[in-house]
Amino acid sequence: SVCIRYHLTGCLLSAAFFGALGSSFLYGYNLSVVNAPAKDIKAFYNLTWLSRYGEPAAAETLTLLWSVTVSIFAIGGLVGALVVSYLIKVLGRKGTLLANNSLAVIAALLLALGEKARSFEMLIIGRFIIGMDSGISLSALPMYLGEISPREWRGSIGQVNAVFICLGVFTGQLLGLPEIFGHVSRWNFLFVFLAVPALLQLCTLPFLPESPRFLLMERRDEARAEKAFKVFLGKTDVSAELEEVHAESRAQNTLQMASALELFRNRAVRWQTITVIVTMACYQLCGLNAIWYYTNGIFEAAGFNKATIPYITLSTGGIETLAAVASGLVIERIGRKPLLIFGFSAMAVCFTLLTIFLHFQDSFSWMPYLSFISILAVIASFCSGPGGIPFVLTGELFEQSYRPAAFMVAGVVNWLSNFAVGLLFPFIQNALQTYAFMVFVVVCVLGAVYLLIVLPETKNKTFVEISQSFSKINKISQMPDKEMEDVFPVKPGQVEIGDGLKGQTASPNDINSFTNDINIKDSNAVEMESSF
Repeated sequence: SVCIRYHLTGCLLSAAFFGALGSSFLYGYNLSVVNAPAKDIKAFYNLTWLSRYGEPAAAETLTLLWSVTVSIFAIGGLVGALVVSYLIKVLGRKGTLLANNSLAVIAALLLALGEKARSFEMLIIGRFIIGMDSGISLSALPMYLGEISPREWRGSIGQVNAVFICLGVFTGQLLGLPEIFGHVSRWNFLFVFLAVPALLQLCTLPFLPESPRFLLMERRDEARAEKAFKVFLGKTDVSAELEEVHAESRAQNTLQMASALELFRNRAVRWQTITVIVTMACYQLCGLNAIWYYTNGIFEAAGFNKATIPYITLSTGGIETLAAVASGLVIERIGRKPLLIFGFSAMAVCFTLLTIFLHFQDSFSWMPYLSFISILAVIASFCSGPGGIPFVLTGELFEQSYRPAAFMVAGVVNWLSNFAVGLLFPFIQNALQTYAFMVFVVVCVLGAVYLLIVLPETKNKTFVEISQSFSKINKISQMPDKEMEDVFPVKPGQVEIGDGLKGQTASPNDINSFTNDINIKDSNAVEMESSF
C-alpha cells in the first residue's frame, strides 16, 4: 500500500494541546507538587491534631498521615483505571475527558480549602480524587489521540501526552519554589492551580469532534465520523479513511467491546497483552518515580546544600521536558522500538554510574556533581522513549474492540507498580543503601531484552497490520485478505489493490464493484447465520 501524506491541522493540534493540558499535565503536576510543601503540610497536620485532641501527634501518627496522603494518589489512579473502560463506552473518548474535569475541580476545592476547614481528611480525599482523575485521563487521552491522528503522525501526537506530563512535573517544581507558593502561608495555592487546566479544557474540548473511529465503529454514525475525519485531517475527501475503518471493522473477530477477561483468554492478542503489561510495569518500576518521590533526600545524601535543592530539582524537570519534546520530534523517523530499547538500556547504565558515585561521595568533594549529572542522564534517558511510548503502544497494539480493555489492564499495572515503588523503595534504600538503584538496573535490562526479542516496529502501520505482525508469535494463521490495504489512492483515477493483483491498477468503478461484492457476501453470511 502507498502511504498518504497528511499535514497537521489546527483542530488536531488543538485536540492534542487542550486534551493533554487538562489530563496528562495534571498527572505530572501531582507527581511533584507535594514535594515542596511537605514540611508545611505536616506542620498543618500536627496543628490540627493538637487543636482536636489537646496534644501533638506522635511521630508515627504524623508519618502515617503523610504516607497516606502521598500514596493514596496511586490508589485513586487504580480506581480510575478500573472504571475507565466503562466510561469510554458510555461517554466516548472526548466525553470521558470532559466529564473527568469535574473530578479535578472537586479535588482542587478539597485540597485548597482543607487548611481553612482544619481538616487533613479533606487533603487525603482530595488526593484520592485527583488520583482518580489521573487514572482516567492516562487511559482516555492516549486512546483519543491515537484514534484521531493519521498513522504517520500517530507517534508524534501520542508523545504530546509525555511532553505534558513532563511540563506538569516542571510546573509543580516551579510553583513550589519558596518565592512563589512554596511558603507556609501560600502552599494551598499550589492546589488551587489544579482547577485552571481543567477549566481550560472544559471551555475548549466541547468544540472539537469526537474520535471518528469511535463514532463509526461503536456508534455506527457514519455522517458524524466523516465530518470528524474532515475536520481533523483538513481534507474534503475522506473516503479512504472511512474505508480503512470499515476494513478494520470487517477484520475484527468480534464486534462487541471485549472485557479484560476476554483479553486474557483470546490467543490472538496474547502477546500484545503480555507486551503491554511488561512495558507498563517497566515504565513504573524502572526507577524514575523513586527519583521524583525522594528527589530531596537523594540530593541531600549526595551532599548538596538544603537551600539549593529546590532549584537543583527544577533543572531535572526542565531536562525531562526537553528530552520528551526531542523524542516526539524523532519518533516517526527512528520508531518506537529503538527508542524504548535505547531508553531502558541508557537508564541501566546511568543508574549503575549513580550507584558508583553515591558509594564514593564521601571520598571526593566533586563526586556529588557527578551524582547530579547521572540523575539528569537517567531522566533524559527515560523521557527519550519509556516516558511516553508505552501509552502510544497500548493504543497501537490492539484493534478497536480490544482497546478499552487493554487500556484498563495497562492502567491497573501502571498504578499498582507506581504504588509499589512509593511503598517499597524506602525499605529497599534502608536495606541496600547506595546499592538500592541496582534493583532498577535489573528491571531496565530485562525490559530492554524483552522488547528487543518480542516487540515489532509499529510506526506508520495500520492497527490491523500491527495485530497481524503478532500472528506468528501468537501461533495463529494470518488473515489471507489484507483488507486494510484495499483502498489507497496512488494518483487520480488509479489505486493499488491487493497482493493477488499486485502491479495492476483499478478504476474507482472497479473498486466500488469490489466493495459491493464484499458487502453482498457479508449480508449473505448474515442471512445464512440467522437461518440457522
